[in-house]
Amino acid sequence: MLHRLKERIRQREYRHYFGAVLAAKIIGVLLCLVIVKAISTYWFTPALADDTAAAAAPPAPYINPINTMWTVIAAFLVFFMQAGFMFLEAGFARTRETVNVLLEGIVDTCLCGVLFYAWGFAFMFAHGNGFIGYHWFFLQNTPDTYEGTGVAFLAYWLFQYAFADTCSTVTSGAMVGRTGFWGDLWYSIGVSGFIYPIIGHWAWGPDGWLAGLTPMAFHDFAGSTVVHTIGGFISLAGAIVLGPRIGRKFKRDGGGPLPAHNMTLAAVGGVILWFGWYGFNPGSTLSAMDAAGCGRVAA
Repeated sequence: MLHRLKERIRQREYRHYFGAVLAAKIIGVLLCLVIVKAISTYWFTPALADDTAAAAAPPAPYINPINTMWTVIAAFLVFFMQAGFMFLEAGFARTRETVNVLLEGIVDTCLCGVLFYAWGFAFMFAHGNGFIGYHWFFLQNTPDTYEGTGVAFLAYWLFQYAFADTCSTVTSGAMVGRTGFWGDLWYSIGVSGFIYPIIGHWAWGPDGWLAGLTPMAFHDFAGSTVVHTIGGFISLAGAIVLGPRIGRKFKRDGGGPLPAHNMTLAAVGGVILWFGWYGFNPGSTLSAMDAAGCGRVAA
């Protein structure tokens, strides 16, 4: 890859093309940041005056053990969805792609954990401005509970880490057989470390600009937008850029979808994901005390 890149860099036309594409991407990112900053500055006021006020809302007077255990159990269920993703994607992929699917699922989970511990959770759930949070990096100086939930802080972190891991793994299914291992790592860093936490802060952060819209605030219960729409759009973008899988023959050319190599794995993976939803959705209540609400959401 490096040898091919060196050869292309020697070509004048390729250098011009590369420079134009890079400049366009940088301008696009800067333009998006300027627009978000302008919107948040014009319509919203900063939630905090300075860093000394970063403690924000006082935590609950005690850790609610029932709600904390409910959140932890829900986190276990959501984490178990990784096994479902690995089964589902490996079953629908070709035999030669199975190892890539399994390795990507394991490494992505480890990488997401490190990123979400280092800065992902801080970007997403810490106080800051309407665009991004900027406290609690490496989970330092955190309160006993998250905001006023009564849920122990690390239990809440574990639950949200499982969500972040799910968002990144959703993406991998659309690109099975199209990316190498390094490609998996790079998009995992982008999704888990930056895209998901920053956009998630807009909707779920304590001072996100989407949650602060007036007269009607944006609501997302259990991640239909924050987790799955983000994962879906990234998957769509990846599929468009990478193109069809090697060997794929379209119907117009006398072919069709590539057959799954193991429908048993795929079916079991689908049911595991179904089971994991009972942690994803009812667990998002963060309260086992709301028995009627948990039952309603689960149903």
